[in-house]
Amino acid sequence: MARHQRKKKGRPVSGWLVFDKPKGMGSTDAVSKIKWLYGAEKAGHAGTLDPLASGMLPIALGEATKTVPYVQDGAKVYRFAVTWGQERTTDDLEGEVTKTSDLRPGEAEIRAAMPKYTGVIMQVPPQFSAIKIAGERAYDLAREGETVEIPAREVEIGRFDLIEMPDADTAVFEIECGKGTYVRSLARDMGRDLGCYGHISELRRTEVFPFTPEDFVTLPELEQAATPVSPPMSEEGQEERRSRPGPAEWAALDALLLDTGAGLDCLPQVTVSDDTAARIRLGNPVIVRGRDAPVEADEACAFAHGRLVAIGAIEAGMFRPKRVFAG
Repeated sequence: MARHQRKKKGRPVSGWLVFDKPKGMGSTDAVSKIKWLYGAEKAGHAGTLDPLASGMLPIALGEATKTVPYVQDGAKVYRFAVTWGQERTTDDLEGEVTKTSDLRPGEAEIRAAMPKYTGVIMQVPPQFSAIKIAGERAYDLAREGETVEIPAREVEIGRFDLIEMPDADTAVFEIECGKGTYVRSLARDMGRDLGCYGHISELRRTEVFPFTPEDFVTLPELEQAATPVSPPMSEEGQEERRSRPGPAEWAALDALLLDTGAGLDCLPQVTVSDDTAARIRLGNPVIVRGRDAPVEADEACAFAHGRLVAIGAIEAGMFRPKRVFAG
C-alpha cells in the first residue's frame, strides 16, 4: 500500500520578520509567537537573544529558513550597560552574586582596558551558555550546580565604544562584533581586569547584518496587524476570530515581512528574467548576463523582479543552482 504523504500544517508564507524582541521573552517563545500569528509552516531565528536582552531577533518564515546561516554569520551591534562591583553566576543581572568589590573604575582606567578587547581575541563563554560540553548544554550543567571547564574560542570585536558613565557604578558601551561573541563574557572579563568585578545589567541588540533598526517590527505593531478587520459578528464569532489571525489579518501581517532574499547581501547577486528563473528552479545551469555580472563565485544568488530564485555557484560565467526557492 502506498504510504500517504504527511500533510504540512500551516500556510506556506515566506520572508524575514526583523522582530524587536521585548525584554523577558525568550528567543524560542518569540519564534513560536510569530509562527502562530502568521499560521506559518516553518519558522526559525538567526541567533539567540537572552530573555534579559531586548532588540533585534531576525525571524525567518518558510523558504527564508534556508538562508538563516548567512544571517547568523553577519556582524552584530550591541549596546549594553555593565554594573561594577559584583560578579554573578550568569554574568548578568539574573544570576546569584559570587564576588563583590568596593572598587569602581574611572573613565581613564576603563578606556585603557578596552584595547585588549578589540580585534580578534580569545574568549571563554559563560557557564550559563548554549555551548555543548560532552554532549550537554553548559547551562543545563550549571543549573545542576556543576562548574565546567569551557575552552576559550576566537571571536572578533571590530568596534568597542564607551558611550557614557551615568554613575560611578555603571558604564554603557556599544560594540560591533562577529558570530559567537558573548557580551556577558566581555563584562565579566573587564570587571576582573579592572579589579572591581562586573556583570551585564542592560543589553540590547540593535543590528544583525544586513538588517538595520529601520527594519524593526515591534510586538504592538504585530498585535495591531493581527487585530480582526472583518465586519461585526456575534460574540461567539468574535471570540473565535480573536483566538487566531485568519486570512483577513494575514494580509496586514505579511506586509511587515521582508523578502526571503533580504538576508543575502553578503553574496554576489545576479538578476535573471522570468524564463531564466524557471530554468534555474528546474535545476538547470544558465549563462550569467550583464556587464557587471561576476564570472566566478563560490556562492552567489539569483533574483527575478527582486525575489530570490536560487543560491548557487558561478563557474566560467555559468550560474549553477544548488538551492532553489519557490516563486
